[in-house]
Amino acid sequence: MKCLDPKDVAQNLPGWTGGDDFITKVFKFGDFAEAFGFMTRIAIIADKMDHHPEWFNVYNRVDVTLTTHDAGGVTQKDVTLAEAMETAAT
Repeated sequence: MKCLDPKDVAQNLPGWTGGDDFITKVFKFGDFAEAFGFMTRIAIIADKMDHHPEWFNVYNRVDVTLTTHDAGGVTQKDVTLAEAMETAAT
């Protein structure tokens, strides 16, 4: 699987930043239930993709890091999951 430049990928995704081999974003919601609902919707999508995010949740905040470990960097799978997150967050 071809790796993409994380910084280039992040430029095309609002609010995302690119690191050495990952993209990351902090999502904020109105409360814990909204944040958990977002995570539940994404968990179903991620499981179907067989591509799972690294994430951390406290109350209304969900910190997300995406990378494709077996490819050693950011791939189209990460872009697709990030786009799904953007849709689910609105």
